[in-house]
Amino acid sequence: MQADKHSEKTPKNTGASGGIILALIAFSGFPVGDAIIKSMAGDWPAPAVAAVRFSMGAIALAVILFWREGRAGFEISRPWLHAARGMALAVVTMSFFSAIYIMPLADAVAISFVSPIFTALLSGWLLKEKMRPGTWIATIIAFGGVLIMLRPNVAAFGWVAILPLFAAAAMSSMLILNRMVSSQRSIFAAQFYIAFWASIFLCIAAIVGHFLVPAMHVPGAPDWHVLLRCAIVAITATSCHFLLYMATMRTTAAAIAPIVYIQLIIASVISIFIFDDPIDPLAFVGGGLILFSGLFLWHSERKATTVIEA
Repeated sequence: MQADKHSEKTPKNTGASGGIILALIAFSGFPVGDAIIKSMAGDWPAPAVAAVRFSMGAIALAVILFWREGRAGFEISRPWLHAARGMALAVVTMSFFSAIYIMPLADAVAISFVSPIFTALLSGWLLKEKMRPGTWIATIIAFGGVLIMLRPNVAAFGWVAILPLFAAAAMSSMLILNRMVSSQRSIFAAQFYIAFWASIFLCIAAIVGHFLVPAMHVPGAPDWHVLLRCAIVAITATSCHFLLYMATMRTTAAAIAPIVYIQLIIASVISIFIFDDPIDPLAFVGGGLILFSGLFLWHSERKATTVIEA
């Protein structure tokens, strides 16, 4: 009987461990894609790079969706909601790509981690979810960390250093919108719709910026290495998102959530050893506060969920 019980538990534990490993691989891959984008600074403007990257992703996802679901996969309801998701993703992408063009990768990634705080605030406002005391504490700590991190960056780069904050706010809006459509379509359809609309908005932004904003002027057709790097980012980012989806099929979201902060460690290593961007001691303190606030929020939410289930 004891052996039977042991054999029943083993597959479950193995599945959970497998989910955590998949999440670890996925979150480790995102900073690598960010580093590839940063390497294109000076070669092509950020909105144009983003437009090419998501156009490639949308085409690939359209092929996959048609192969798996046929024409039925492209039939949607409430298209405005998917367009809003695409708009939010376009803002996230333009803001974050522009940020990593001009500031250290580790700093931009750390500031963008305030996104869970924005999500908690937006959930309370838009979805009428009650804000717990732990959420308010995490919010105060996180924004304290953001202010500390922004001080050296604003001094060095000007107010464009707040671009990661715009990216974080837009990411939170996208997550809220994703929750509103999570039960409508398959994961392939959801990925395609958001990439499709994001590519449209990014193409519009790139064209408008080309004529109106000097820093967004497109000097000409991209070189082959720009297209190659955009394709690599499209493949790696899409693969990472699918790995995360597979991870959630094997273990809980609560188990996966803290792993996201592996991105900050990898981004810091890349900043120091590849881009020669030293980490400012003050920024290090601010990043630590943001990291602590995220883990504190995760722990408080997990504890509250456990109490409710009990």
